[in-house]
This record gives sequence, C-alpha cells and structure tokens, in this order.
Amino acid sequence: MFNLGSMLNLGSTEPVVGRASTVVECSASELFQYLGEGLFQNYPKWSPEVKELEKITPGPVKLGTIGRQVRVDQGRRTESRFKIFTYEPDVRLTLVGVPDPFRCSYELQAIDPEKTTKLTFSFELLEILLVMRPFEGLVRAAIKDGAQHTVQNIKRLVEKDK
Repeated sequence: MFNLGSMLNLGSTEPVVGRASTVVECSASELFQYLGEGLFQNYPKWSPEVKELEKITPGPVKLGTIGRQVRVDQGRRTESRFKIFTYEPDVRLTLVGVPDPFRCSYELQAIDPEKTTKLTFSFELLEILLVMRPFEGLVRAAIKDGAQHTVQNIKRLVEKDK
C-alpha cells in the first residue's frame, strides 16, 4: 500500500519540535495538579492564545479525556480536538491532536522532592501541510519560541500562587 500524501509531497514528514525546560519552585505533585488535574481551568492561563477550551469527556481529567480548543496564534484562528494520551501523575502529561497531527507533553522531574521540579515542555507538529511549506522556517521558529514562553508562563503562574 502506498501513501498518496507522501507521493504528492503534500506535507513535510519531518516533525517540527519545540522543547524548553525550567525549574519550578514547587513539588512535582503540586505542579502535576496544576497541569493535569487543573488542565481545563489553567491551560488558558499559561497559553493565552487559547480563547475557548472545553472538556468533551465527562468526569475528572484522566487518560483518554478529550477536549476542544480554539486558539488564535499570530492572528490565525484554529479549532482542534485533543486527547490525553499519557496521564502519569507527578511524571508526565501528553496531549495529542485528534485527528490533527500535533503532540505536546509536560514532563516533570523532582529535583528536591518537596521544593523544586524540573519541567520540560515539548510541542511537536508532526506534519506541515503543503500550504504552510513556504513558511516552514517561520513555523519552526514560532514553535521553539512558544515552548520557551510556555515553561516561563507556567513557572510564573505556579510560583505566584505559593
């Protein structure tokens, strides 16, 4: 079987990855509570590009929870759905686009178990559509810059509440 998209070169198959880390002055448990359990309350706070956010799946946030978001990035409005792909309390939270080709993850590593945690955020655009190919360099730069802003915003918000 062949992949028509790759035959016609409709999108870049090389993922665009933005990754950044910081140390947050709180325990991994507190940080995961903010990121994971509080995802639908807090995500628009650390990512102001999120203009609408709703949890589609009933019940608490957990593995398999589905959400919908509307973002405005550099003047461009997009709507997407995502699913919680990894939900490991105090360790990792991963969201994947459904069906959009993106993945973002928040990895936590306790440095001093009750005081400091290393947060690593990564965003992966798994495919670049044909119409975006001329702007691939700009897309890559924006994603890398966005990852840095994300960890700094989370750090600021979590430490402010302490």
